[in-house]
Amino acid sequence: MSELSAALLGLIQGLTEFLPVSSSGHLALAGRLVDVPEQGMFFEVLLHVATLVAVVFYYRKDVAEIVRSLPTLAASPSTAWR
Repeated sequence: MSELSAALLGLIQGLTEFLPVSSSGHLALAGRLVDVPEQGMFFEVLLHVATLVAVVFYYRKDVAEIVRSLPTLAASPSTAWR
C-alpha cells in the first residue's frame, strides 16, 4: 500500500469514526473504490488506535483533570461528584 493510500484511509477513518455508522465499513468501501488491496485486521486496528491517540491528545487537559481527580474519587466517592 502506498503512503497516499494509507493517508486516504486514515483520513476516512478519522472523519467517519464518530458517525453513527461503521467506520470499518467505510474503510472497506473506500479501499475498493481506490483499488487498495485489503490490509487485514492489523491495519484496521492501527487506524483505530491512531484515532484514539488523536482524541486523547485533543482532550488531554480534560483527561489530565480526570486522572488527577481519581484519588479524591477513591477516597470519598459520594462527595467527589459534587
